Amino acid sequence: MTSMTVEPAKRRSRWAAPPRPVWEGEPGKAGLVAKGIVLAGACLAILFPLWIVIVTSLSSPETISRAGGLVVIPKGITFVAYQELLGGGQVQRAALVSLGVTAVGTLFSMAVSVLCAYGLSRSGSLGHRWMLMTLLATMFFGAGLIPTYLLVQALGLTDTYLALILPSAVSVFNILVLRAFFMNISQELTDSARIDGAGDFRILWQIVMPLSRAVLAVISLFYAVGYWSAWFNASIYLTDQDMMPLQNVMIQIVQKQEPPTGLGQLIKTNQLSPLSVQMAVMVLALVPVAIASPFVQRHFKKGMLTGAVKG
Repeated sequence: MTSMTVEPAKRRSRWAAPPRPVWEGEPGKAGLVAKGIVLAGACLAILFPLWIVIVTSLSSPETISRAGGLVVIPKGITFVAYQELLGGGQVQRAALVSLGVTAVGTLFSMAVSVLCAYGLSRSGSLGHRWMLMTLLATMFFGAGLIPTYLLVQALGLTDTYLALILPSAVSVFNILVLRAFFMNISQELTDSARIDGAGDFRILWQIVMPLSRAVLAVISLFYAVGYWSAWFNASIYLTDQDMMPLQNVMIQIVQKQEPPTGLGQLIKTNQLSPLSVQMAVMVLALVPVAIASPFVQRHFKKGMLTGAVKG
């Protein structure tokens, strides 16, 4: 009797699932405390420098002088640096240039990427396999800086705003993400629309794009952040200082210690601290991304993972 009761137990243990690794189990109290400490330290490491930049940009020259540089504890808030920077002049013009390039560039890049990704997602489209292989090759092999510059120069794009958009208008990675997402859309939907007489552009506009809002929002943010943060194209393709975007002006102010146009006299008379001006420019460069990111954050998981499951 004992042997018969032991055998089923052995049989059950033989087919039982293997024990889960330690890192996949439920954390105990010590583990939760350790995770909380690590997350708090990571948040502090990110937010504390940002806090110093913002506080310093809002501090008076006397406060910055007493602190010996960067200010940690605010003592009197003043918006003089922002008023002077946004009251006209080099920084305001550069910010408008960056906003315009970001808006136009993002729209153009999204239009090209969506059309290309939709065509590559249709298995029956003409030459889609060769086109896909060609795009993949550009991810591993590039022409280089000198041929790219010579091409931009030959096209007459130097000292034009198109030089800030066209050389980096399309990302193959973004096209592949869009293509994978489009391929996951039910084929029955597009087939039924085609039976009702809809063409490819109508299917794309009225069926595919409304179902792809998550991935479109994420890719739009990628392009927008890329255009807003770009400085290299302007440094090699532009010679007119009035056409420089905000990032290049920030490099001149922060790294090269050059005061913005029109603020040199205020800095010399100690009415404005050069350090508060530098920090204010950095804050202005961070604000658009900080505002846009929370609105797109909820789409990241669906936009990036759903299209990456297959395709």
